[in-house]
Amino acid sequence: MTKSLKINGREIGELYAPYVIAEVSANHNGSIDAARKIIEVAKKSGADAVKLQTYRPDTITMDIDTEDFMINGGLWAGKSLYELYESAHMPWEWHKPLFDFARNLDITIFSSPFDKTAVDFLEDLNAPAYKIASFEAIDTNLIKYVAGTRKPMIISTGMANDEEIQDAINAAYEGGCKELAILHCVSGYPAPAEDYNLKTIPDMQSRYGIPIGLSDHTIGNSTAIAAVALGACIVEKHVTLDRHGGGPDDSFSLEPTELMSLCKEINAVWGALGTINYERKSSEKDNAKFRRSLYFVEDMTAGETIQERHIKSIRPGYGLPPKYYGKILGKIVKKNVTKGTRVSWDFINS
Repeated sequence: MTKSLKINGREIGELYAPYVIAEVSANHNGSIDAARKIIEVAKKSGADAVKLQTYRPDTITMDIDTEDFMINGGLWAGKSLYELYESAHMPWEWHKPLFDFARNLDITIFSSPFDKTAVDFLEDLNAPAYKIASFEAIDTNLIKYVAGTRKPMIISTGMANDEEIQDAINAAYEGGCKELAILHCVSGYPAPAEDYNLKTIPDMQSRYGIPIGLSDHTIGNSTAIAAVALGACIVEKHVTLDRHGGGPDDSFSLEPTELMSLCKEINAVWGALGTINYERKSSEKDNAKFRRSLYFVEDMTAGETIQERHIKSIRPGYGLPPKYYGKILGKIVKKNVTKGTRVSWDFINS
């Protein structure tokens, strides 16, 4: 199993800075210009990639308004599935100009396909990677078909239990995938932070042995930042130009300034994680002299016995470490000592 994967030459894994994916989803709100602006925002903010969703309403559901196909409750209450996806989907004729636009900006662009025709279409666009959405994570036939492209794959795991996650991973490898990551996800829109149970991320790392990331549907950046601190090496966030724009996904998406803040903060957190290191750090070296050490606090004459009143643990730190205090008491000084002299073995008979 892969410990890392590479998309367009960018290494992704626990040894590398977090990979930030800006999800356009339905936030184009019917405008290719808005989609272009989101791509520009992603690039300016420092995101590594921008991601689309590739489907048509009839490739994801049926145009039926029976009870099974109606949405009750939540952001999209009262709509049929077909109506939702009709309004939310990105026209396929936009894909090539958007792929070209992103490539000209030098930001990676790829997509989530929702059926085999979408995979074939994206292959014609030379998509560098594929993302399987949470709702499709149980569609092992789709996963195998995507895996057959031999491109890197990322699978979101919202709603999936451990057995379903393992099934998805198995399907990816059976289909020929060589580079795979999975994203811890909660498929609520928005999702409350307390539902994320981020302690699952280290468990997923040890359980599955592949790069683990986060697909974050919470409002704000706290959950994503905490996930990076726990080892997430990918962060995916929905991005919008205006959270109050009225689109299907706007309300739980990041606005441009928030995406920029996210990119800065998670890289700072990742940098702070560093490596296991007990050595003195470079920023500490000049301050070591201000630690405590042992000093003579009274004048002493050669041959005198050191008692508690003679030495003390104080700052600065040029004398012997305080741990030697008990060993020095009762010793004889072998030469005269002036108050304020740092304690060293040179003054003490062994």
